[in-house]
Amino acid sequence: MHHWRKSSYSTDAEGSNCVELGQAPDATAILLRESDEPGTVIAITPAALRALTRAARAGRFDQLSR
Repeated sequence: MHHWRKSSYSTDAEGSNCVELGQAPDATAILLRESDEPGTVIAITPAALRALTRAARAGRFDQLSR
């Protein structure tokens, strides 16, 4: 059982519309999931997560939501 942390950017009071983070049992990866799809988990390295968040903050994925 993983301990999941909800994103501070979540605006859903029930917590059903947010990104959650956890740590892999071997502590080498960070686990990501959407709260409305808890069975789908992505494992990512800390370095890859930093790169992903930098790219998202820079707007590199904005065209995907259009």
